[in-house]
Amino acid sequence: MSAKPRIAVIMDENTSVDGTRYDMTKNYFVAVHRAGGMPFGIPYFMDMVETVVDEFDGFMNVGGRFAFPDAWYVGGQVSKAPRSERLDVELALMRGFLERDKPVLGICNGMQVLAALHGCRLSPDVRATGAQVLEHDKRGYEHPVAIKEGTLLSRITGGGMLSVNTFHRESVIELSDRVVACAHADDGVIEAIEVPSRRFALGVQWHQELFARRDHPGNGIFDAFVRAAERA
Repeated sequence: MSAKPRIAVIMDENTSVDGTRYDMTKNYFVAVHRAGGMPFGIPYFMDMVETVVDEFDGFMNVGGRFAFPDAWYVGGQVSKAPRSERLDVELALMRGFLERDKPVLGICNGMQVLAALHGCRLSPDVRATGAQVLEHDKRGYEHPVAIKEGTLLSRITGGGMLSVNTFHRESVIELSDRVVACAHADDGVIEAIEVPSRRFALGVQWHQELFARRDHPGNGIFDAFVRAAERA
């Protein structure tokens, strides 16, 4: 039997069309595999959750575009994205892995879920949060993020600055005292969070998986995630 940690990767879907297909980049799986893990795609069946939480060593919650609960947003705002059956399954998975203190990595949508489960609040439109806010829903564009010293993310990447991609419409804008913002864009937008009470619970707003096939300092996030799963 392989000693490599088994990583549960929730599947994404084609919500921009009709939601009838699982649809996601292979790079999530490439990133975990290159870091030494064994990635497995998890479909949206609630009766699988308990088995996945019990038998897998870590959970990756990936990007996606669908509506979160209205209570997660500030000021009575609501999401304009479509609803998805994915939400209930990913919430159950993330809660299960967190309760067992197994490693959790959230990417884009996954970061927002991690934040909201720990009392943070979101905006459905990051551009509307301030005149200084840049266009963050811009495929093919990169911008710098500053990493906060003394954080898990700083220890993983060596700190300083990272150049990251950006295509997200929603964002975390209110933090709770259970969460640390560990990276910011120049315009003040929160780009990464971590939960200090957990052994490894990290979320990044950018899509690090799209750097998985090339040399990028942020790929250390996948290495650290898989190493944490080895000790789960």
